[in-house]
Amino acid sequence: MTIETENDPYGLRDLTRRARIVLWDFDGPICRLFAGHSAEQVATDLVSWLESRGLHGLLTDTERESLDPHVVLRAVDRRHPGSDLVAELEERLTQEELRAASSAWPTPYADPLVRTWAAVGARLAVTTNNSPRVVRKYLASRGLVDCFAPHIYGRTQELRHLKPDPHCLNRALNAMGVASGDALMIGDTPSDLEAAERAGVPFLGYARNGKKAKLLRAAGADVVLESLEPLLRLLRT
Repeated sequence: MTIETENDPYGLRDLTRRARIVLWDFDGPICRLFAGHSAEQVATDLVSWLESRGLHGLLTDTERESLDPHVVLRAVDRRHPGSDLVAELEERLTQEELRAASSAWPTPYADPLVRTWAAVGARLAVTTNNSPRVVRKYLASRGLVDCFAPHIYGRTQELRHLKPDPHCLNRALNAMGVASGDALMIGDTPSDLEAAERAGVPFLGYARNGKKAKLLRAAGADVVLESLEPLLRLLRT
């Protein structure tokens, strides 16, 4: 339960007080990865590639029309776990993410927030469903790698461990030697919230618009920020 005050209307001081480590989702809280490289087109291209190999029937109509590359990837992995097909599809998605990283938009206030939090002594990690290669490329372009390295935990070949599975959060907790209650996760999707809850990690929601905020609150997030500025202001004071 967060404690709200007039000077801290979101209860951020109470939420962040125990956070020895901060676990960041990548696409959303740190940047908009597909701001200049359509995720919808990536999903369409992955579907087309499957169909070119005679695998049209591998996806349901809902999966085929989802326009979400992770939905496509998960669906194929469920039917052919650990296969060469899944490995090739995952690598295709990684290459698209790497291209997207070159035109990603920084989330407002994220860069100074990362630097400030690291400067005041918190340890930071990335826990994401994106490829760790992509995360490193983007962070290097912003001069932020040293704020996180080596704690970047992203997609592996074991796709069943993608969030909402808490696997990447637990990897970070174990590697950094911190109890779940002494961490904080910043995420922007209900799957981030579920992963945090399953790992026992307090959660702070970030939503770049009202629609995403509504989804997080409907999923049970207690604190949802539509800007990271109040959090940055708190840390600076």
